[in-house]
Amino acid sequence: MPLKLTDWDQDLPIEKDEEYQAFIRTLQFTDGFSILFVRCSPAEGEQLISQVKADIHNQNIEVIKLDKDVTNLYAIVDKLPNKNNINILFITGLESSFYKYEEAKTLAGWSSKETHHYSWESVPPFLININQQRERFRDSFNICFIFLLPQFAIKYFIHRAPDFFDWRSGLFDFPLDSKTLEQEATRIIQEGTYEKYANLTNEETNQKILEIIDIIEHEIDNEQKAELFFELGYLQRVRKNYEEAISYYDKAVEFKPDIHEAWNN
Repeated sequence: MPLKLTDWDQDLPIEKDEEYQAFIRTLQFTDGFSILFVRCSPAEGEQLISQVKADIHNQNIEVIKLDKDVTNLYAIVDKLPNKNNINILFITGLESSFYKYEEAKTLAGWSSKETHHYSWESVPPFLININQQRERFRDSFNICFIFLLPQFAIKYFIHRAPDFFDWRSGLFDFPLDSKTLEQEATRIIQEGTYEKYANLTNEETNQKILEIIDIIEHEIDNEQKAELFFELGYLQRVRKNYEEAISYYDKAVEFKPDIHEAWNN
């Protein structure tokens, strides 16, 4: 039976609509244990969950929302009272487990002098745990797990939990639309102040840096890209990472040669 387009679908660009339809088909034909990864922003993830619930009526859909560092996802799922009746389980907020680790600094462009060498000591315990327990997930849960994550967190899984990531049944991409991108870029630029950045913890600084980089990696105009690189430089300057700040200011000038803020720093 053909899928019925909802109002949300009608607003999607063709490519995004095709991705959503492929995602829905995958969910409808998935039976039992499987792992799906979705690259999206938190806001896009919330919208996606609501839409899937509206379009799929014959499966039990649940959501785990994480807002802090976790170590053992298996234990969290195992404690769900209705775990044996869940068909689809969305998991959001796992990126919260990554912000405080040194590798996040590398992904955010920090210098190698400020990061630990790549070893299991620098990997979040969550990823070590999930990599080691993938067989337990398969044997214990008859569930389709869907991990909603931003780009940098997807990279974490690829490089730091490759065994678990290799078990995926699919990887779907729902980038921000142009209007939302512009709104997010404008919000970041307008909200950035010395007082606000100076009061951020190291974890919050990493989170902000990665949030900005995620916007920059989308298709945005050069002026906004320059302003966002300036914000990255400003963040590093506030944290007294002057070498990295200069590097970001140089990138800002590259995209907008007349950006006076960068020239003055």
